[in-house]
Amino acid sequence: MTDKIHIRDLSLRTIIGVNDDERLNRQDVLINITLHTDTREAGATDDLTKTVNYREITKRVIAVVEPSKFFLVERMAEKIAATCFEDSRVRAVDVSVEKPGAIRFARSVGVTIQRSRDDL
Repeated sequence: MTDKIHIRDLSLRTIIGVNDDERLNRQDVLINITLHTDTREAGATDDLTKTVNYREITKRVIAVVEPSKFFLVERMAEKIAATCFEDSRVRAVDVSVEKPGAIRFARSVGVTIQRSRDDL
């Protein structure tokens, strides 16, 4: 059993896509991350150093995504997952990346991946 820390609806702007206009203009992406970890020690001690610091992970994700120029949301999701594993307490991660308005008549298009330390 693992506990989960959620980072929901992180809205960033970046270059993403394969079409010419997508390579020139920043677009919105919506990111959701679930970090699988053990929060028991933090819960017992109320000590930030005993848990995954989701603020630090969010800062790292922003630093990876905003300057990036990925063609695929799949690649972006993989890089976000790898960034989350920089904290050794993260056992597994679920990452969802969506491009709002990418397809006419659809609110968004996206991908969700789940990775564990065994996948590294």
